[in-house]
Amino acid sequence: MPKVTKIEATINPVTHMPSFANTKRRVAGYARVSTDSDEQFTSYEAQVDYYTNYIKSRADWQFVEVYTDEGISATNTKHRDGFNKMIDDALSGKIDLIVTKSVSRFARNTVDSLVTVRKLKEKGVEVYFEKENIYTLDSKGELLITIMSSLAQEESRSISENVTWGQRKRFADGKVSMPYKCFLGYKKGEDGTPEIVPEEAKTVRRIYSMYIQGKSIGYIARQLTKEHIPSPSGKSKWASSTIQSILTNEKYKGDALLQKTFTVDFLQKKIKKNEGEIPQYYVEHSHEPIIDPREFELVQQEIARRSAIGKHYSGQSILSARIICGDCGGFYGSKVWHSTSKYKRIIWQCNETFRGKSCRTPHYDEEEIKERFLKAYNILTGDKEALLEDCRIIQNALTDTTEIDKKLVELSRESEIVSELMQKSIDENARMVQSQEDYNERYSAYEAKYDELDEKIRELKEQKKKQKMQYKAIGAFMLEIMECDKPLNAFDDKLWITTIDTVTAYHDGRLVFKFKTGAEIEA
Repeated sequence: MPKVTKIEATINPVTHMPSFANTKRRVAGYARVSTDSDEQFTSYEAQVDYYTNYIKSRADWQFVEVYTDEGISATNTKHRDGFNKMIDDALSGKIDLIVTKSVSRFARNTVDSLVTVRKLKEKGVEVYFEKENIYTLDSKGELLITIMSSLAQEESRSISENVTWGQRKRFADGKVSMPYKCFLGYKKGEDGTPEIVPEEAKTVRRIYSMYIQGKSIGYIARQLTKEHIPSPSGKSKWASSTIQSILTNEKYKGDALLQKTFTVDFLQKKIKKNEGEIPQYYVEHSHEPIIDPREFELVQQEIARRSAIGKHYSGQSILSARIICGDCGGFYGSKVWHSTSKYKRIIWQCNETFRGKSCRTPHYDEEEIKERFLKAYNILTGDKEALLEDCRIIQNALTDTTEIDKKLVELSRESEIVSELMQKSIDENARMVQSQEDYNERYSAYEAKYDELDEKIRELKEQKKKQKMQYKAIGAFMLEIMECDKPLNAFDDKLWITTIDTVTAYHDGRLVFKFKTGAEIEA
């Protein structure tokens, strides 16, 4: 008969420490409060004091530190510096036991909670949750942790949904709010609505004025930085993106588009641009404007024009990237003649002549171009009523997108079918053995067709967008025409931008002005 000898356990299964040793467990506390209010600050101080005394009162424990996160509310552990430092110290062997108030104070995300607890468990580090009386190295610990963490996560979901509902209700009611601390031109008024800040509004108006005068976004940013004008966030240096944001924000014309972004996931708090996933609300005349709505729309048209031109836009003048060489199709650029003498003047000539092309088109004095524009404009507006009627006809044609919409529906359906075939092909390849060469060839064909359809859809949407912009441009053109009761005798910057599309210069000295309506006048 075999002899069996029992070997007694020498390691405590809970603490992972020798059973016979009197070694003290190295213990740390973790305290967190969700807000930075005075009331919560008291709670925070109390937690730190409590855990310090609690750990030190145990003869079998050695106090390490109370790790803290103050004024932080988050459903994951990514941005909790105190928490992350504590975990790093525990994994590096500095801590044996972590004491904290409850599962919800530790983590409100089940995944984060379990992943962290398991990491610690592998290293023999235990977590004790006072409120739930859970020791994570206990046999029941992980089950209880899962249940309690899930409940805490659901609580976070409920709070997040309530906050989201409240925000969307305010949006639906047309209540406008702004990030006033970094929003140039407005402050929160006594009644809660946006109120204009006069000095800041001057800067906003100047930005719009400089842009209309032909200055580039980069130039405006550099100029404001040079003049030591503080940015919306109070910085000394202006970024081009800040200027772009100011020039495209509808709040400056007194309107407000609400729900531009939304939180995708309450756990990750990821913010995404709203591209139609949830409703948006456009509130007209919600507050006092800083920029006239017509000027705002004019700037949007100019932004679209410059975007289409791309790197060829120089930003030197309102004439920039408007005058086209009839010989080579390149843009005219400005040059300064006799810059150091009393005969100094600005002339415009084809830029390509400096790149080796032998264009025969002449150069023009800036004043001559402006005078010829006045002549062309006065010819165009000779019969104002007929011109306005033509504009209305063009606008009606631009608003009719029936054919485009029909094609978009057809292409979208076809795209869905191809997408389904791609998925079906993937599923079949996963279920049954087949030639991978045939599969790859078939899948590539589907993929190419899908990309082709996607490009066609993109082009049609872009065409629809251009028609909408052209409709607005002609509307602005009509307003300018209606306000001019007599022939023009002085050049006007805004009128030039509002009415002119391009000017073509020919080698015989002709200048042909193409207006936003499509009409061409030679002057």
